[in-house]
Amino acid sequence: LKDQFDNLDKHTQWGIDFLEKYAKFVKERIEIEQNYAKQLRNLVKKYCPKRSPKDEEPRFTSCIAFFNILNELNDYAGQREVVAEEMGQRVYGELMRYSHDLKTERKMHLQEGRKAQQYLDMCWKQMDNSKKKFERECREAEKAQQSYERLDNDTNATKADVEKAKQQLNLRTHMADENKNEYAAQLQNFNGEQHKHYYIVIPQIYKQLQEMDERRTIKLSECYKGFADSERKVIPIISKCLEGMILAAKSVDEHRDSQLVIDCFKSGFEPPGDFPFEDYSQNIYRTISDGTISTPKQEGMRIDTKTTVGKAKGKLWLFGKKPKPQSPPLTPTSLYTSSTPNGSQYPIFSIEPVHYCMSDIKTGKPRIPSFRSLKRGNFCLQGPALEDFSHLPPEQRRKKLQQRIDELNRELQKETDQKDALIKMKDVYEKNPQMGDPSSLQPKLTETMSNMDRLRMEIHKNEAWLSEVEGKVAARSDRRHSSDINHLVTQGRESPEGSYTDDANQEVRGPPQQHAHPNEFDDEFEDDDPLPAIGHCKAIYPFDGHNEGTLAMKEGEILYIIEEDKGDGWTRARRHNGEEGYVPTSYIDVTLEKNSKGA
Repeated sequence: LKDQFDNLDKHTQWGIDFLEKYAKFVKERIEIEQNYAKQLRNLVKKYCPKRSPKDEEPRFTSCIAFFNILNELNDYAGQREVVAEEMGQRVYGELMRYSHDLKTERKMHLQEGRKAQQYLDMCWKQMDNSKKKFERECREAEKAQQSYERLDNDTNATKADVEKAKQQLNLRTHMADENKNEYAAQLQNFNGEQHKHYYIVIPQIYKQLQEMDERRTIKLSECYKGFADSERKVIPIISKCLEGMILAAKSVDEHRDSQLVIDCFKSGFEPPGDFPFEDYSQNIYRTISDGTISTPKQEGMRIDTKTTVGKAKGKLWLFGKKPKPQSPPLTPTSLYTSSTPNGSQYPIFSIEPVHYCMSDIKTGKPRIPSFRSLKRGNFCLQGPALEDFSHLPPEQRRKKLQQRIDELNRELQKETDQKDALIKMKDVYEKNPQMGDPSSLQPKLTETMSNMDRLRMEIHKNEAWLSEVEGKVAARSDRRHSSDINHLVTQGRESPEGSYTDDANQEVRGPPQQHAHPNEFDDEFEDDDPLPAIGHCKAIYPFDGHNEGTLAMKEGEILYIIEEDKGDGWTRARRHNGEEGYVPTSYIDVTLEKNSKGA
């Protein structure tokens, strides 16, 4: 390659061009990664929920899982940005710096090669000039010798002309000898420089160019590796993001979501009771002798057909249209018609007990217009929102009141802290008047005390409402227990026809007493069932339970779980003696029953 300087020049230029081409490829890859990360972040931002009040935060496991997947996707986008940044610093930036250094080095080596070639060309020109001069002097010396020999052989030439020709010959011969020596020296010098050029200088320059090109190749190899390492470094974190997405998918619990829907829309109202039997055949009498149907004239026991039909048409279920009672109160004897021809009596069931129940229901205020609206979850929208949440069903009302009490307690704690800080600052001002005027803090302190009194009144008022709701729940559970027992007893003595067969004295039962509590039926629709145990827990830490509604517990105590944590950090528990209250979820180790139906 000693004579391939120009080809090496082209090759090294191609190497730098290839290096810059790869750098351009890396730059475009970085732009793709950045755009991909940006689009992913925009996608996450588009579907990520806006900040909403705490009551409106999604609690369904499917929604929470989706939001967790969005968070993991956002982290994944961050890793794509890390890849782009790593490629930009480790690969693209390094390639651009090395390309600049490589151009400078190549330029220096090529300049050295050109200088060596120029110096060799100069030596060759000097040698060639001395050679041409020596050749010219030799020709001149030959001409002088021929002129001298011609004059020396010429008999007519004078001695002076011969001497002059001889002197000219000696001068030319001397100059030819000097040029000869100079040419020999120049030739020797050129040969030495040429040898040095081709065996020392040029090989050294070519070796430097070779090393430079090899370093370029090594740098490309390192950049290829760095390009892959930038991607490989984030693979563990990306794997964690994908594992997080899988865990989020596994965390979806359809039963928990269903329970949340139940808890969210649970009203506490009782379903409507069974419709009573309405006997329209009381005017029809059977005769035993001929099997025909007769209608004895008994004015006292005759019921107006129009009135009965009107009542039947007006009888919607309990929350609908309520008919007005048009008959006197039921008496035991009113259940029987007149005797049959053989003197026996048979029971004819009247619809008067239904009238009585309907009139008793009418004394209480209706809670919801229809059960259909309860199914749609629109019972909260039937009227304006009241301060005591009395427009809500019992369970929802209890939860809303508890949430408001917690919020008021937090606000009261803030005001208390602010009051303590103002008192301390006032003491400091009194001890060091130069720091401030103590009287300037009095308006703020008065305002804070007023806010505290207002908050205490609000808390007391809401706690009274909450106690009222919980008292109704407790009273209703007692009534429900006794009614269940009575229902079991009556079921054992009731015949298919609806009469009681065990005791003839109790075949006919009168209506409920008129002095019964007028809102007792409404309370049954307003209160909730006692919550069954859905698991148990063990207290990890002791809890004092000073606040109202909380349950004190000792370390290691075993409690029943009757209501899971709804996201507020409290779990409802019950002791063996029936005492209930809320305990901090972080203070207990909860074990839920797999087959439990929940609250």
